[in-house]
Amino acid sequence: MVRRQDVEFSGHGGVWLRGWLYLPPDSEQPAGAAPGVVMAHGFSAVKEMRLDAFAEVFAEAGLAVLVYDHRNFGASDGEPRQRINPWAQARDYRMALGWLAERPEVDPGRLGLWGSSYSGGEAIVVGACDRRVKAVVANVPLAGLPGVDYDDAGDVDRRFALLRDALLDESGAGPADVEQSVLGPMAVVLEEGDDRPAFLPQPESSEYFLLYADGGPEPSSWRNEVTVVSMLSDPLWDPGVCAAHVGPAALMMVVATHDHLADTGVAVAAFDRAAEPKELVMVEGHHFVPYEGEAFDRAAGAAARFFKTHL
Repeated sequence: MVRRQDVEFSGHGGVWLRGWLYLPPDSEQPAGAAPGVVMAHGFSAVKEMRLDAFAEVFAEAGLAVLVYDHRNFGASDGEPRQRINPWAQARDYRMALGWLAERPEVDPGRLGLWGSSYSGGEAIVVGACDRRVKAVVANVPLAGLPGVDYDDAGDVDRRFALLRDALLDESGAGPADVEQSVLGPMAVVLEEGDDRPAFLPQPESSEYFLLYADGGPEPSSWRNEVTVVSMLSDPLWDPGVCAAHVGPAALMMVVATHDHLADTGVAVAAFDRAAEPKELVMVEGHHFVPYEGEAFDRAAGAAARFFKTHL
């Protein structure tokens, strides 16, 4: 039986991040031999919003899985609440990798990342910048920015180098610490009786998020409010310049055919720029389809097999 325990660990600056550690069945792995996977959710979402389902599939396949809430959200500490800074979240991904690597159940040479939607882009960025990462699964990821030219390889390499240096900047003056502009507060999704504009006005976004507003299938602390540190920073936060640099780590992208949040065409183009080894899984439907039903079974099963192959 898969084992789950509550855990906490220090993110950057001593902010406590909290989540779950899933360990494979006792008979699955000898001590210290399990590959490790770090997981966090996307735009404003918290771990109770189906990350447990993915983690259980991965643990059943023999992986040790750390699932946690981003700083400022859910069970994790951090102020101001409900604020997304992609640079700070990506840096915490790296802290989570370090914590998991030190667990006695985990082989520190076999570490992977999983991210979805907004954090799918973060997983691509961290996978390109941190060579501890051997495999990345980006589920319906924000894999680039619409309208940005990625055809000039030399310019993309230059922009990637600037992004990598900014992510690794520990001086206290980098974009993870100095917020250049903030959007909001706004609603995350449109909700009856709430006249605020929403970051995600699509009907499918409201259907997914509001399922968890009043507890949903598993009680959660999700709130329909968010502020976002703009991606239009200097340098630009852009997973699209990182896709070609994930290799030699393996990259899987799960892409929805009719994704109006993380544009399907942008994601497929990012995948095309990535080096081998890589795998593309297309699922029919909108952005939130891979969280439930047959599409979930396909996305989670493919990701588990991919991690087992490449870790």
